[in-house]
This record gives sequence, C-alpha cells and structure tokens, in this order.
Amino acid sequence: MTAEKQSALQTIEEKKTLITGIADKIWGFAELSLQEFKSAETYCEALEKEGFEVERGTSNIETAFAASYGHGRPYIGILAEYDALSGLSQEAGATERKEIHVGGNGHGCGHNILGAGAFAAALGVKAYLEKNDISGTVILYGCPGEEGGAAKAFMARDGVWKKLDAALTWHPEDVNEVATGSSNSCIQTQYKFTGIASHAAGAPEMGRSALDAVELMNIGVQFLREHMSDKARIHYAITDAGGCSPNVVQPRASVLYMVRSNHVAEAVELQKRVDKIAEGAALMTETTYEKKFIDGLADTVSNFALERVLYKNFKELGVPQYTDEENAFADALAETYDHSAVPGVAAENDEEAKEQVEKMQKEYGHAMNAFLTPLYQKDAFKAGSTDVGDVSWLTPTAQIHVAAWPNGCPGHSWQNVSCDRTEIGHKAALCAGKVLAATAIDLFEDTSLLDEARAEFEKRTKDGYVCPIPKDAVPVIPD
Repeated sequence: MTAEKQSALQTIEEKKTLITGIADKIWGFAELSLQEFKSAETYCEALEKEGFEVERGTSNIETAFAASYGHGRPYIGILAEYDALSGLSQEAGATERKEIHVGGNGHGCGHNILGAGAFAAALGVKAYLEKNDISGTVILYGCPGEEGGAAKAFMARDGVWKKLDAALTWHPEDVNEVATGSSNSCIQTQYKFTGIASHAAGAPEMGRSALDAVELMNIGVQFLREHMSDKARIHYAITDAGGCSPNVVQPRASVLYMVRSNHVAEAVELQKRVDKIAEGAALMTETTYEKKFIDGLADTVSNFALERVLYKNFKELGVPQYTDEENAFADALAETYDHSAVPGVAAENDEEAKEQVEKMQKEYGHAMNAFLTPLYQKDAFKAGSTDVGDVSWLTPTAQIHVAAWPNGCPGHSWQNVSCDRTEIGHKAALCAGKVLAATAIDLFEDTSLLDEARAEFEKRTKDGYVCPIPKDAVPVIPD
C-alpha cells in the first residue's frame, strides 16, 4: 500500500469519533423513507464543515444531497443511505426484544451505518485529493428512500449518474464479501377505487363496491401469475378495505401492488398488464379508480472489473476483528433465530466456495463471520431489489458487504437494530469506508482500471436503460 493511500486511510481512523457519532445520531433519528430531514441535514452540515461543496435537494428530492470535493475527472461517486423502517424500535446492544417506543421506527437494514461508512470513504478520498493535488472529484450522494421511494431511480431518470466514471457503495450484512450478480427490478403502484355507498341489506342495488373492485383485481392478478416469467414476482397489500361495517357497501378501497422482474424492461411490460386488470375490475364493478405511482427501480448490472479492485483492497485491509465481549454478545443474539446459514454469494453459487466458507466459520468458532469470503465472478441472482440497480445502468458500479451482525441474522429485524449502535456496527462502517476509499484512490491513480470497467459496462448495458420512473412522477409515500 502506498504512503499516500495509508495517509488517506489514517484520516478515517483519526475521524472515527465523528463518523461513529453520526451513525449513532442517525440511528436515534430513525426517520422513514423520504422523511429523513434531520438525518440529511446532519450529513450536510458535517460535510460543509469538512470542506465539501454541498448541494441540497438533488433531483428536487428534499432529503437528497450531493457533496463534492476536488476538480476535474475522474468523477467517483459514493452512495449513502439513511432511511429506517417502521415497527422496529429496539434498544441497542440487547439480546432480547425491547422496544424503546412501542410501534416506533428502527434501522433494521443498517442504513445508519451504511451512510456513515460512505461518509468515511468520502473523507478518506478528500484527504488523498487534498494532499496530492491531482485531477479528480469525489461526490458523496445522499440517497433517501431506499426502503420505499427509490431516490436513486429518480436521480437516474434525471441523468445524475451519467457524469460519473464509477460509483461505489456498500451494505451492512452478516458476511464480508464483494457483492455481485443481478437483482429484481421493482415497480410500486397504488390503486384507489371509488364506488357508491349504500345499505348492504336495504338497498344493495344502489351500491357500487370499491372493495369488490379490489378483490376482483387481486383475483385477476392471481390468474396472471401463470403467464409471467419464473423470476417475476407480484406482491400486494390492501391498504384500505373501506371501513369496518359489513352492512355498508364500501365506497372506497385501495391496494398497493409491487411488480418485480429480473429485467427492468420486463417489469415495465408486466406492470402494464396489472394496470389492465385494475381497469377491468373497475369496469366489472362500475367503480372508478385512480392510479398512484409510488416508485420503481431497475435490476443491478455487475461490473467484474471494479469488483476485482474492491476485493484486492478488502483483502489487503482485512475484515473487522472483535473482542471477547463482542463475540459473546453476537453469540447470544444468534441464539434468538436460526443461524445455521452458510453466507455469501460465492457459497450460494459454488460448492467449493461453500466448503471454504464453512471451514472458515468453524475455525473462527463464533456467530460473527470474521473472514473475507472468496471472490465470485460468475452469474448470480438475488430475488430482492435495490435502487443501486438504476445507478449501475448509467455508470460502472460495484459494492461490498461488511459483517455488521451475526451469521444468518434476518433482514429488517430487531436483531439488526440492536447491533447497529454497537462497536460491531461501528467497526463495519469504518471498515467499509476504508475499503471504498482505497478503491477510489486506485481508480484515481490508475485510470486504465476505469477504462476496463467502462468497456465491460458498455457491453453489459448495450440494450439501453429502461427507466421505470414516469417523466412526470415525483417521489411519494403510499397513502
């Protein structure tokens, strides 16, 4: 490792208190998607104090921002998230369910440390650019609404990511690895039906049931399932059943749909079929309906060239190490769920890699996965969705996972929230920040790496990006 890179990473270590303090602040705010006003402003103020030029309200999204430092190309983007989830309020460092606020919010996906790790990376890269006075710009993007709002996709629609030479990010997980593979694209739409209220016994012929329309729509979608791709998914939730009086013909009802497919172009076409079913349900019941677009995001495009650079730095820098007390906490927390999984994309797709990971788990002997899994660079697929996908369609993009909770810890769980404000979570954020910063520095120092990443990107995206966000849509929260 060069002295210049070592110096930049030392800056992250020196600013550890600032970084972890912000992580804990965001954990305490626990603001939901598109409502992260305190969280976003906390980052903006800190970045301005650190010498970044901060743009608030990127793409007209109130809680988005872009913080830049440097001059000229290459432009390297680092992606931060900071939204929480509802119903996951939880005491930090507890090994049993203990709500702080009944029904309150919590960082069940670890976005408080995700944003802090991205912030750490930006600080490290800034230190490098400042001391070495070379051409290059680092931009930390504040990306709200990953859990519902898909800010990155709205920013993709507006062309924000096109100017970047590369984008880097990370996500807290139960494993240390370089992530790869595609994911499902996803489109969320709310359908609000309006009918006519009437006495269900005395004058049923006068009523037009909005709830009937919702139920008929749901039946129509059930039959559609036979005629869609194996990798496609359609989920729904009735968000308004029209009231609690069965003797009233329900004049209103609404349902929220989520359409997923492995490729964003396929999801857009599948969404059109769901729209037709809603129209048919309204015709059958003589009701009307309003369609409210919520969000949409694309599948992810891998970039093996960038992943190799990330892996080199991850291997060189190493993974978080834990004290006896931290291991004891993680072991106790793991007893609250089934923790028998063999983690990571390599283990999921390659039998030899799975055996290697199992061996490393056994050798470490604790619930935390304190090792780096093998680099996997073949086709892989995850059924979930992320708006990082939209970034990856417009610029070469890669990400890592860093262990922030014990093996097999359920996603979006109180166990995650408990870990996120502990030294285990702090160590994950600092490790991620160093790996991302070191990788960005490599890209500044050897632009042939960017050329290789760009060539691969152009090949993988030759069919073009189909944006799932309508031109007139704005980020909204479902009713």
